[in-house]
Amino acid sequence: MAKSSKKSQKGKQVTKSAPPLPHAEGLLVEMHDHVAVITMNNPPANTWTAESLMGLTALIEALNKDASVYALVITGQGEKFFSAGADLNLFASGDKTIAVEMAQKFGLAFETLSNFRGVSIAAINGYAMGGGLEVALACDIRIAEEQAVMALPEASVGLLPCAGGTQHLTRIVGEGWAKRMILCGERVNADVAKTLNLVEEVVDKGESFSSAMALANKVANQSPPAVTVCKQLIQQTRTAPMHHGLRMERELFVGLFDTKDQAEGVNAFLEKRQPEWKNK
Repeated sequence: MAKSSKKSQKGKQVTKSAPPLPHAEGLLVEMHDHVAVITMNNPPANTWTAESLMGLTALIEALNKDASVYALVITGQGEKFFSAGADLNLFASGDKTIAVEMAQKFGLAFETLSNFRGVSIAAINGYAMGGGLEVALACDIRIAEEQAVMALPEASVGLLPCAGGTQHLTRIVGEGWAKRMILCGERVNADVAKTLNLVEEVVDKGESFSSAMALANKVANQSPPAVTVCKQLIQQTRTAPMHHGLRMERELFVGLFDTKDQAEGVNAFLEKRQPEWKNK
């Protein structure tokens, strides 16, 4: 894949993909070697729109087809907001047609993100509210800055989290805390989120992006086909019984022997060299 370099807004050297990825309104997209960086960019609070949700869906689908992409990092533009979720002006009229459209677009976008074949990391650099927290919940790993605040406050305005919030949050933090956050409107800071396993790491202000990138770059040491099937196995534990997962483990283990990366990985280890992954 042809690449060209430029400086990113965060001052780091960036490799941009060519041909270009799909345009996504309200999203900035950059390639850092094998890591796609998606920045929510809809001031002042990085809210989601129908256009940005459709753009995210198309973008993840394109990244899934790009064998050079192993991981993605999603963050928010600016220092205050990761994302405040949906713009409530969309729902002020009470129009059910709009509600149906937005619920479908939110669901499709975040489910597509959850099913991204590589590793997705949310760098939570500020307030993550409603759909802003739900996009982070759709990621594999969450890193929050110390000043970050997380909440699903939809019930306080007569709505509910319809982009996976009730399901993902309950699975991650348990029923009790999910009810505190959703039914009681309780906000949690980064330290509390860490104790709940809502986030895997808390870092200093301004450090979430670099920490997420450091973790994402570690993915390049792993075989991409192996990462994809391992993620599939981990996520199927949400719905399938263990005996099903154990059988799948053996089947997918054998299936990796159909890939070039399996032989490359084993031989690189035996020859004491770094593997050269082909993602096939």
